[in-house]
Amino acid sequence: MFTPKYPTPDTAPAAPVVRTPDAIHPPAVPTNPAPAPVPVAPARPTVQLTPAAVITVAVGGTTVVLVVGAVLVSLLLAVAITGVSVAVCAVVLRSLLNQSGRR
Repeated sequence: MFTPKYPTPDTAPAAPVVRTPDAIHPPAVPTNPAPAPVPVAPARPTVQLTPAAVITVAVGGTTVVLVVGAVLVSLLLAVAITGVSVAVCAVVLRSLLNQSGRR
């Protein structure tokens, strides 16, 4: 299921390459090999956006930004309220402990 699927190699040599002494030390006379074929990229369909599609994408993006912003602001507000309530509890406990020590 998770094994990769590789495309079949279309540029592999048909026969194994045999090394000869000439291949190690090329001849003094330069030879002009045939040019390699240029691979042709497959044609991809172009995406054409209509004005309605552009407006839809803009409205959708704006909605996502506003929703994420509202969630983040509400989380920040919850943290701030929790911090204030913990501080108030600390002040009340401190005053209670100070009063009990005086008696």
